Amino acid sequence: MPLPPLPDSAISLHAAAEDWRSAVRLAGDALAHAGFTTEEYSARMVQVVEEYGAYIVIAPGLALAHARPGADVLSPGVSVVTLSEPVNFGHPHNDPVNVLIGLAVTGAEEHVTSVAELANVFNDARSIPALAEATTPERVREILGARATSEE
Repeated sequence: MPLPPLPDSAISLHAAAEDWRSAVRLAGDALAHAGFTTEEYSARMVQVVEEYGAYIVIAPGLALAHARPGADVLSPGVSVVTLSEPVNFGHPHNDPVNVLIGLAVTGAEEHVTSVAELANVFNDARSIPALAEATTPERVREILGARATSEE
């Protein structure tokens, strides 16, 4: 199953974040700007990290920000945020983070398939540095193997 579409509005490159909360909100804002979620989803993504810790930092430099399906998820979607300066989440091995993937799903099965698809992308150790250095949405989609819209 391919990743959900990744429109330009879901991508923010070389953004500034003062801390991990700000970085997670940027990933949530990108999901909302693309129409995948409402603005409230960002707060739930931050709450997940506050409650469960930095487990969303899944590889050196990479965080997968997400929350459970809820009324604030309008459709499945992915966002990508790269940071101009990395931030620490408190992860013992994978800090600092400079690439965040925001994930919104409407059901548990979508969560599993989307995470599996992303895991396939990040099996290539070059993917995270390539995303961090990407300067265009087209390059981000190329790295992730994503489409810009559902019609493509």
